[in-house]
Amino acid sequence: MIGILVKKQLSEIFRSYSYNPKKNKARTRGAKIAMYAFFVLITLALSGGLFGMIALALARPLCAAGMDWFLFLILGGIAIAFGTFGSVFNTFHGLYLARDNDLLLSMPIPVRAILASRLLTTWLMSLLYSGMVSIPTLIVYWISVGPTISNVAGGLLFVLLISLVVLFLSCVLGWAVAKLSVRLKNKSFVTVLLALAGLAIYYFVYFKATSMIDDLILNAAVYGEKVKGASAVLYGFGKAGTGSWPELAVFAAGVAVLSALAFYVLQRTFLKIATASRAVARVKTRAGKTVQRSADAALLIKEFRRFGSSANYMLNAGFGLLFIPAIGIAMTIFNRDVRGVLAVMGGSAWLDHVLVILCAIAAATTSTVDPAAPSVSLEARTLWLVKSLPVTPWQTLRAKLREQLILSGAANLILLVCMQIAFPLSPAFRVLLTLFVVSFTALSGVGATALAVRLPNLTWTSETYVLKQSAPVFIVIMGGFAYAAVLAALYFLLKPAAGLYVGAWTAVNAVAAAAAYFWLRTRGVARLTAL
Repeated sequence: MIGILVKKQLSEIFRSYSYNPKKNKARTRGAKIAMYAFFVLITLALSGGLFGMIALALARPLCAAGMDWFLFLILGGIAIAFGTFGSVFNTFHGLYLARDNDLLLSMPIPVRAILASRLLTTWLMSLLYSGMVSIPTLIVYWISVGPTISNVAGGLLFVLLISLVVLFLSCVLGWAVAKLSVRLKNKSFVTVLLALAGLAIYYFVYFKATSMIDDLILNAAVYGEKVKGASAVLYGFGKAGTGSWPELAVFAAGVAVLSALAFYVLQRTFLKIATASRAVARVKTRAGKTVQRSADAALLIKEFRRFGSSANYMLNAGFGLLFIPAIGIAMTIFNRDVRGVLAVMGGSAWLDHVLVILCAIAAATTSTVDPAAPSVSLEARTLWLVKSLPVTPWQTLRAKLREQLILSGAANLILLVCMQIAFPLSPAFRVLLTLFVVSFTALSGVGATALAVRLPNLTWTSETYVLKQSAPVFIVIMGGFAYAAVLAALYFLLKPAAGLYVGAWTAVNAVAAAAAYFWLRTRGVARLTAL
């Protein structure tokens, strides 16, 4: 029974590898093999390419200095952190708040069997994520000092014990997330904040990794002595990775106690959380007047509420709302350094180059805010409801257009103000820059809305595919990047007068936006009516 349940859990986790939700049918055998091969390739590239290189950089100097335990302390800690972060949400969805909890609990299946299968699946995922760090570290260590029966057997046991530690931490954090999720009414903004925090941590570590590794190698002896003197637990954890059996025995005993405690607590709390009712907003009846809004205002509010109700929608279509202002603020803070580099590269004409570069940056970043592009596709299941409203098709499309113009316009306004502050442009260049940003924002908004109604996907089974892989989203984002590349490349290739060059592109933007608006107002309305 447990084996069948584990197989079911794994098939759900890797469902996208055997089933194509975009076409709503199973993948062919060749497509399945290609998908799994790609997964293995990515896993090997990440584990061997990233963590293997870190282990290789640290292993030789640390092993040569007799501090091989310090290698396992550092990368073992990274393995636990990476494994916990990777599997905690799988624990949350697969263990506590799985969609089939009610179905399985209604069957003659022991609760222990359900819980054991879910824990076993979670452990396999924990082993996958933590092993991407611990296994390359172990292989590099064997290459550096030479394999022996002791360090090979002890090292493999160390990898297994780390995966059990990750399982324990994932269960604890997954329990906390599940308890919080049951009480939350709207989790979208929390999910967005967590995703952005994770992204910020990733890039911080990525850009600081080289300097941190260099500092660690230079001061390894000092750090190692501090750790050894301050904490016997950390020192024992590192020694366990080298195959030292006394430390491994203590480590295994501690993990066994934690695992037994986790299983006991989970067994007592699993039913309560798995069958808990989700938070429902309590509505109090209050006497008062209802605010009357026009049809256009109501449609616009509907679009904003749809945008704010989905974390995937906000992250994929609204990432630029934070990214664009961040670029502008960075320009303002580091403007002296940027000016110096541009002055060296451009000589006396560096301000001309700055105007074109700023326009290219604005064009590329504007495409990262595109809520209108997937908006028609997202309404595939409720399109009949939109058509039944007492509003015209043009009002529906105009609300989507206005939402994009408001969001991208607000982000670009901050960027434009920062650009004006950061660089000493002439009055004429300031006007040209402003007109270009306004014209391209309008072009991007009208173009995204036109593509949304021209190339809708009304047969999707997951909104993730609409937000990430639909044709309108791809064309808007890649089109913005290509536009910026062509704008900059032609300028540096032909070397025309910067003012005339930007003015010509601004005029092209205005004409193209007007043409797209006319198409949207006529044929776009007809297409929406025919959908």
